[in-house]
Order: sequence, then C-alpha cells, then structure tokens
Amino acid sequence: MKDAERLNIIIVGTGYVGLTTGLALGHLGHVVTCVDKDMAIVDKLERGISTIYEPGLEELLQETGDAVTFTENLLKYLPQADLVVIAVGTPSKLNGDTDLSYVEGVACEIGQAMDPASPLVIVNKSTVPIGTAQRVETVVKEELDKRGVSCSFSVASNPEFLREGAALHDTFYPDRIVVGSDDMQALNLLRQMYAPILEQTFTPPQAVPRPESYQLPALVTTSPTSAELIKYTANAFLAMKISFINEFASVADKVGADIVEVAKGIGLDKRIGPGFLKAGAGWGGSCFPKDVRSILFTGSQYKCEMQLVQAALEVNRRQRMVVIEKLQESLKVIRGSTVGVLGLAFKPNTDDIRESPAIDVIQELLDMGARVKAYDPVARERYEQTYPEQSIVYCATAEEAAQNSDAVILLTDWTEFGYLSWSEIGESMKKKIIIDGRNMLDGNELRSTGFIYSGIGR
Repeated sequence: MKDAERLNIIIVGTGYVGLTTGLALGHLGHVVTCVDKDMAIVDKLERGISTIYEPGLEELLQETGDAVTFTENLLKYLPQADLVVIAVGTPSKLNGDTDLSYVEGVACEIGQAMDPASPLVIVNKSTVPIGTAQRVETVVKEELDKRGVSCSFSVASNPEFLREGAALHDTFYPDRIVVGSDDMQALNLLRQMYAPILEQTFTPPQAVPRPESYQLPALVTTSPTSAELIKYTANAFLAMKISFINEFASVADKVGADIVEVAKGIGLDKRIGPGFLKAGAGWGGSCFPKDVRSILFTGSQYKCEMQLVQAALEVNRRQRMVVIEKLQESLKVIRGSTVGVLGLAFKPNTDDIRESPAIDVIQELLDMGARVKAYDPVARERYEQTYPEQSIVYCATAEEAAQNSDAVILLTDWTEFGYLSWSEIGESMKKKIIIDGRNMLDGNELRSTGFIYSGIGR
C-alpha cells in the first residue's frame, strides 16, 4: 500500500469485531491502534496472545507485529487519526432495548480530545439501534460545546456481518460492505480504507487463504439510518430462517419425514438458498438473540407489530425444550440419570457461550434431577467461570463425558464429534441413547450399533 493510501485508524474495543477488524486493517497496510480500557487485555495482545478464540486470529496477531498498536489511552492517539471505529459492546437491557452507554462513553472521549485542526470520521461498527449515528453526533457536539471549540467531523455507520468462527474470512472476503453516511468525504475515506478488500489487491494471510471462486464484494453506500436497519434486517431474517426450518422439523417428527432432506429440497431453489436451513437446538450467540430483541423493541416504539420476528424468537425458545422432550421419550425418567452433554459453545469454532442452547438445556436437566457431565474442546473455561452455580462434572474428552452416562446430548456440532468412535463409546455407557441436537451424526449407522438415536425432525 502506498503512503498516500495508508490511513491512520483507531479501533475502540477489542472484542470479536474490534480485534478482527483491527488486525485485518493492519494486515492491509493501514496504521492501526486498538484501544481497550482493560489493561490485562492490552497486555496480552501486546505479547501476541489473543484474548478471544477465533480460528487464525492469533496467527494474524503475531504476523502483523508492529503494524497494530494496543493501548488503553484513546486520547493519546486521537489527534493523529483519520478515522475512529467504535466497536465496543452494546448489551441488551431487560426490556430488549440496547444499552448504548459504552458507545456514548467513547463519543464523549472523542469530543473531549478532538483536534480542531484535524478533520475526523467517526464510524459506528458496533451493532446499534436506528438513530445511533445521529445520537453519537449529538454527544460529540455537546462535548465540543463544553470546550468552546469547533471541529470538522462526521459520523458514519459501517455495520459488520461477521460469523463467529469465520470472522477473519468474512472480514477479508465479505459478500458486501455497507457504509452509511450523508458526507461524501466520509464515504470516500471509508472506500479508501476498504479498497484492498474491494479490489482484492492484498496478499492473503497464511491462515486465511482467498477462496478460489471468490467474487469481488459490492460496496453499498446509503444513509446512516438505512445502514443501521440493514444490519438488523439481515440478522432478523437469518434468525427467522433457522426458526422456520425448526418449526417444520416439528412437523417432520410427527409425519415421519426427514428435515435434512426437506431442507436440501427447498434449499436448491435459488430464491431460498441452502444457508441457515439446518434444524437443531436453536440459535444463540452475541448477535441474533440481542438483535432480534432490539428490533422488536424498536418496532414497538414505532407501533410496528413485528409478528414474524416475534415468532422466530418464540420458536427458538421452544427448540431448547424439544431436546429435553426427546430425551424424556427415550430415557423415560430423567431424575437420577447421568447425562453427557457434548458442546457448550453456541456454535463450533468459538468459545462464545452467550445465549448458547447448552445453558438452558443443562439447567433444565439439573432442575429435573439429572447429573450432568459436559465436554467442549474450547468453551469449558468460559462456561465454568460464567455459570459457577451449575453443578456440572467437566470432562477432558467426549469419551469421558459419555462414560457411565445413561444418555448423551450433542449440542454443538464441533467437527471432532463426527469422528468419534461411537461403537466404542456406546460400550462405555449405561444406556446407549443419543440425542443429536445438531443433526450431524448418521442416525442409521448409530442405530446399527445398538443406539437409540433421536435427531431433530428426523
């Protein structure tokens, strides 16, 4: 990248979005500073240790070297910045609304330290409610008024569309990049920031090779309000798609159809597509549950009754109990039984347990009097720290979780679970019962080795 094309970028927040974005932009050749208030996180990142689990992230962290700086001091680096990207947490409130206190806190700091001589573009990358770009602009102006200074700045919305477990891939090889701004200078600066990705002129990192069939991504430029709504609309639609196939899985169970075959049959229709048509224990994570509740709250504020989105949420809640019902059908009596749970993360290739189906399933098992043994290749430590009140026996392997268990429930489709020697595992169990909450195993093969197998809609 030529010096004239290189931008000075500050990323505030080093979670999944902030750290992934910061390292990727550093790899592209920009000068990047990642800011986090937690000095323990900053210290680890400075030493090349990733603070989150994401395939390829630690390799890229070590590969970028001095291209990315980590600090807790936003004010020190702000005067030199061309862009400040806000990528802090936006947790849910109890009523479903989004807590913007972290976003507004960053906006205050920016207003307190902005250099009148240096124009600045402030970018909202956190998932935020409609109108947040305008709110950030107001907060910054209020701080500038307190100082009695005038600064040239604009606020843009640049939502992320990253899948945990594939965040680096989605950053370097996105389907589209959405930029919302009414300011042409801001649009041009963000286009410059993303130019190596839009044109695919960068050398791919070793850990994230460029797919052979990859087509150049589209750049969608729009208003900040439309960009904010695009993010919520996308996540609500994907959540509905999963809940839709889960609802039909219930019908498949009743009539004797196989929902995997049904999903394949409809997914080949180009108007529908195969993605997110995988029936199972339901969706979780940091995005879908929070974003669905947030858009429902926003809809209620504008007197828009969002019945489809509300139904997607209800179906997802119910789906956790489908797993318990299937276990009850096979085991008959849950109280006093031992149940092995395979998978604690909400999806494979991440240690994120937020809103994971495992949380509800395990709690229901404990409430019903079962003894729970659990295994996850990555998420155990995070789960144990987050839910110390759940009395769980944590195991070092899947085989250990299954040993002397009356049943096994598979809740996260980690690749390794598909390669287990289930015939040997079955010999170590009290009863050979398996509830496949992700439809990843071959039911016929398991039945042939003596298992009582139940999938979702199979």
